[in-house]
Amino acid sequence: MDVNSKSYQELLKKRPLNVQARFGSEAIGLVSGRDIVAAAKEVDSIVLAANARHPLVIKAVLQAAKKKNAAVLIELAKSESTYCGSNYDNIPEYALKYSSEMGHGAVFGLHVDHYAIKGHEDVLKGVAHLSKILVNGFTSVAIDASHLDDYDNFVATRSIAGWLPSELGLEVEVGEIKGPGELSTVEEAKYFIGGLNAWGIFPDYLAISNGSLHGTYDPTVGQMEGIDLIRTKEIADAIAPYGVAIAQHGISGTPLGKVSTFRKYGIRKGNVATLFQNIYFGIRMDPETGNAITEGGTYTKEPDRGISAELWNEIVAAGDSKGMSRKSGDYKKLNLPFCDRILAEPQPIIDRIVDEMQYWAEKFIVAFGAEGSADAVAEIMSRRPDHNASPDRKVLGSRADFTAKNAPGKGANDGKNYDD
Repeated sequence: MDVNSKSYQELLKKRPLNVQARFGSEAIGLVSGRDIVAAAKEVDSIVLAANARHPLVIKAVLQAAKKKNAAVLIELAKSESTYCGSNYDNIPEYALKYSSEMGHGAVFGLHVDHYAIKGHEDVLKGVAHLSKILVNGFTSVAIDASHLDDYDNFVATRSIAGWLPSELGLEVEVGEIKGPGELSTVEEAKYFIGGLNAWGIFPDYLAISNGSLHGTYDPTVGQMEGIDLIRTKEIADAIAPYGVAIAQHGISGTPLGKVSTFRKYGIRKGNVATLFQNIYFGIRMDPETGNAITEGGTYTKEPDRGISAELWNEIVAAGDSKGMSRKSGDYKKLNLPFCDRILAEPQPIIDRIVDEMQYWAEKFIVAFGAEGSADAVAEIMSRRPDHNASPDRKVLGSRADFTAKNAPGKGANDGKNYDD
């Protein structure tokens, strides 16, 4: 957007309070996740949500957002914050740096992805931790208590969500995202979202298990992209009366042709993480899906893409020293020790990394129908008197209908971690 336009200047005045408190003197277009999803609904688009495992992802996605005049989300899962160079402390600083470098004008939110809650102790820890994160300038939160059974998930999510500022974006999750064949049910979704609504909790998005997988699909062991859009649409229709849309996790490895149909199935947010990592590592990718291609049981580094071959060899050696397979998803855990080394690569290498990530971000924005959605955000913000983006929704049910006794129930957790 034009930073000197009346609509952009009005947008700056109506940013969330935490953004005004930290960045009030800056012309950064950091807005509430509530406004971004509202715009996506109005213009029938999907929001690109990019996981910034490396700070350069932020630069590339903000450049793509400004070029395409699209509202986007920059996000990071709680688990990612422990093994990536990007974290909840420095992402707002990087966002300001890269937004400033291009003269501002990108409209975006900062989203806490997969804030995992495994029990009541995590709820209590979350109060202090999320307080700090929100003061830093994040404008949307995804509470992920899907590890728990349906009733405990509902109670834990209600506890944290009821405490968060209602003017900020909210995503919740039912059913752990485990891969093809693992599907959340309509019954679970209606119980979960209906129960939250009865307690005055109004999410923007519901993340579900609909067959997607976090990370790379490995065809050599029978893994194939398996997003079940029929079940997705059934759940989307069931929760639509509550004003909630679907957040699609695990898009890396999904054909863009399929991605471009997601809007027809109630999806309004699309998470992309591993694809961007594949780019800055320079791993050979399927040009239609972004899925990493393995050959001979190993990732293949392309010499003219991503980081230098010398740095890649150091990363492989580090992975070997930790006993990682050379096609392991755990390569994501090498982000932290090599973050600064990547930033210190020669400028031509930095440029090719950012250019390729921006190229893919633009492809997703186009496939998501999100070009021009930044204008829609500004229009939505102009309609209200101040900063408060709290949604205007009604309570549709009784709290008495959402008890442990009538919870759908869920099988025992398998003990594995699916929250990033």
